[in-house]
Amino acid sequence: MAEALAGRRVVLVHDWLTGMRGGEKVLESLCRLFPQADLLTLVHERGSVSPLITNRRIRTSWIQHLPFPARLYRHYLPLFPIAIEHFDLDTADVVISTSHCAAKAIVPTGRAVHLCYSHSPMRYAWDQFDAYFGVDRLGRAGHRAARHVMAALARWDRDTAPRVHRFLANSAHVAGRIARYYNREATVLHPPVDTEYFTPGTAGLGAYFLVVSALVPYKRIDTAIRAAAMLGAPLKIIGTGPDAERLHALAGSDVEFLGHVDAPTLREAYRDARAALLPGEEDFGIAPVEAQACGRPVVALARGGALETVEHGVSGYLVDEDTPEAFADAMSRVDALPLTPAALHTRASAFSVAHFEAGLEARITETLASPATW
Repeated sequence: MAEALAGRRVVLVHDWLTGMRGGEKVLESLCRLFPQADLLTLVHERGSVSPLITNRRIRTSWIQHLPFPARLYRHYLPLFPIAIEHFDLDTADVVISTSHCAAKAIVPTGRAVHLCYSHSPMRYAWDQFDAYFGVDRLGRAGHRAARHVMAALARWDRDTAPRVHRFLANSAHVAGRIARYYNREATVLHPPVDTEYFTPGTAGLGAYFLVVSALVPYKRIDTAIRAAAMLGAPLKIIGTGPDAERLHALAGSDVEFLGHVDAPTLREAYRDARAALLPGEEDFGIAPVEAQACGRPVVALARGGALETVEHGVSGYLVDEDTPEAFADAMSRVDALPLTPAALHTRASAFSVAHFEAGLEARITETLASPATW
């Protein structure tokens, strides 16, 4: 790749930097591959991401200067098209965006090659509108107003897809959405999981079930809470988000909310769990792979990225119905799954950081050699 990049200036683009999630793990790999590249982002909350990302030149948009950007950035969603298009890329020869919202719509120069690693087309504006802007959340008037705004954003999201020469998708599920909404093909490259860090412990299956997730409506964490209650089983939930208050009100005494935790605490939580739960439809889903890397099975909704990471009846159970009853039934049977912790870790190693970075480097080299024409 070094030969293909000789003399070319690379710029990285990311939606926003407000925490370390799956998208930021992809960005870390890009930072390793391109240590001299500038990084453009709509909003940067200082201290929220790893030093590998922070220790470079980060350029933010003018949204950074609006009131409380780190906390209210989602409220500024209608402004994202203007903000992302305002960035100056005159000196960039190669643009690599990691996008689930607006980053893929950045405007490169005519000579620049733009490769986008897509975590999803803009989910707020497409198939998850009701989860974010339903009547139960905004009221009827707010719901109607949001529908008009999101319809406009969906058109913009579709119409700006030609700014990308090549799409990489984090799962076959997302590649299908890119084909459906953008009418574009995408190469699947699963995101990285640190399988050298997430490894099995020495204890047997624990007593509690575990959810590791942002606390947002479409994650369906309420399903996990109700399912655990049906079994009388303890449940631990790691993560933060705007749905926290509602979920706290729903939960009983057997549910423990741990909030944000550091990496060692997360690893121990996986290792000591009976199984990890994924009750919502994920574009890919990092947590199920981390859980398997730590030697723990997964109970997941049989939709989205879980179909690519969990083998039904082997490394976990895929639940056809998104109901507490269906999840409780699968959760009651996890002890009978056949794989040992070591075997689960071996399966998870297919999603390692090294595997991802080798694949990413190969796809970038291919794109620079023969970018698509749009």
